[in-house]
Amino acid sequence: MNQINQTQPLAERMIREAECRQLTGLCRTTRYMMEKDGKFPLRRKLGGRSVGWLLSEISFWQINQPKADSNQTA
Repeated sequence: MNQINQTQPLAERMIREAECRQLTGLCRTTRYMMEKDGKFPLRRKLGGRSVGWLLSEISFWQINQPKADSNQTA
């Protein structure tokens, strides 16, 4: 029996408001303002008034944030 090895792409997971807030530490208003300025991933309409974000885009955004310099004093 022939077996074909094909990898199927993983399904993208959508996260909702509460999880996005928990992962980023940013309130809704801050995220929406950053989104408007192109500094945060875009929301996706899920239907009605529901929105969500792709977890992969939020993770990528987190990884690419500038790191705070712990050597500087306030």
